[in-house]
Amino acid sequence: MIKDILIVDDEISMAKAMAEALKRLDYEIDVVHSAGEALELFDKNIYKVVVSDVRMEKMSGKELLKKIKKLSPKTAVILVTAYGTVKDAVEVMKEGASDYILKPFSAEKLQQTVKRYFPADFSPVRIKELAYKSKSMEKVMNLAEKAATTSAPVLIRGESGTGKEMLARYIHNKSSRKDNPYIAVNCAAIPENLLESELFGYEKGAFTGAVSSKPGKFELADEGTLVLDEISELHPSLQSKLLRVLQEGEVDRLGGIKTIPVDVRLISITNKEIETLIDEGKFREDLFFRINVIPIEIPPLRERPEDIEYLANYFLNLYKEESGKTDLKMGAKTMSLLKEYNWPGNVRELQNIIQRAVIFAEGKEIKPEDLFITEKRNKIKLSDELVRLDEMERRMIIMALKRTLGNRKKAAEILGISERTLRNKVKEYGVDIEKILRGG
Repeated sequence: MIKDILIVDDEISMAKAMAEALKRLDYEIDVVHSAGEALELFDKNIYKVVVSDVRMEKMSGKELLKKIKKLSPKTAVILVTAYGTVKDAVEVMKEGASDYILKPFSAEKLQQTVKRYFPADFSPVRIKELAYKSKSMEKVMNLAEKAATTSAPVLIRGESGTGKEMLARYIHNKSSRKDNPYIAVNCAAIPENLLESELFGYEKGAFTGAVSSKPGKFELADEGTLVLDEISELHPSLQSKLLRVLQEGEVDRLGGIKTIPVDVRLISITNKEIETLIDEGKFREDLFFRINVIPIEIPPLRERPEDIEYLANYFLNLYKEESGKTDLKMGAKTMSLLKEYNWPGNVRELQNIIQRAVIFAEGKEIKPEDLFITEKRNKIKLSDELVRLDEMERRMIIMALKRTLGNRKKAAEILGISERTLRNKVKEYGVDIEKILRGG
């Protein structure tokens, strides 16, 4: 997903002030407080502009700059610091920074700097949180609207790729907390021994390596929304501590001697049947009752076929504008194939397939073969049976090289990788470009 601006600053008040200044220009803003969190977001999104502090723990803004430029070369990175010099500015500009601002600076200065990296006629266009046409999704959205008027815990269920995290963000953006922090944590992505300190924070000396105190996600989300994705993966000991936070409205940092009050709206997300986990003794029933005050279930795409054409056209319009193929249309046979497909990956899979189809389409119409879906088998068209991931990657590389007549730079752009990576992959897989061009 393409978004407007990501702010990265470990000074919470500073990050909040910058976000408020840029929201006045109607930009879509995400805020994180470490370079690591920023890189996690880049796994899901591409940002047009990143505004980052230079001095941060673990990873500096300069190091983050280098990593972002590898992930998304077109993203404009603006670095801010209270300790800058002309020499520093020249150095980071050489490394790819788009701009450099010295603290203290006014809101107007930040706004003027950021506006340089958006077209003069730019009007923020949001990717709709959840585009739909079906009655079943209308019910989901109506329920989400009602949930947004309260601070009651919400449990969002659904298969992978249905848009659960988007719905959580939608609820936050519609709520009275919309101008306060929105923090999402993937419980399955953080090692069990680190998750407790991430959620509840720790005091200096609480464990080896705790050289300073650190607030947890609950504290950072105070007066805002905290989203716990894959909550079913929480260890039983953490389930107990989470239950206490929800009951008492306060957290205990690791190594702390006093409780810290928090006002957090909790939204939990899962793709599993928690009732089954309760029967198996893997999830606390009392915690389930606490997080399931407002239950919302997103139906899979295959159960709402009327949304397939609507979403396909929505993503087509999005990606054809990005690619410059403004005349591109969806062929009738292509749309029929999309409607017949079973969509095991739901909306996320549809979005990825349309994006790829726009890249590979030649002429003014997306054809069935551009989707890489077989009509009868409803499987990605790589072979008649499942293949290894490395073999799939090899075939995609060959296809891109064929389409570009062996032009590695263009092929790399199509595949979304660097030319160097493509060169390494060609060597690794023993791809003979000359043979490909001869039709071999």
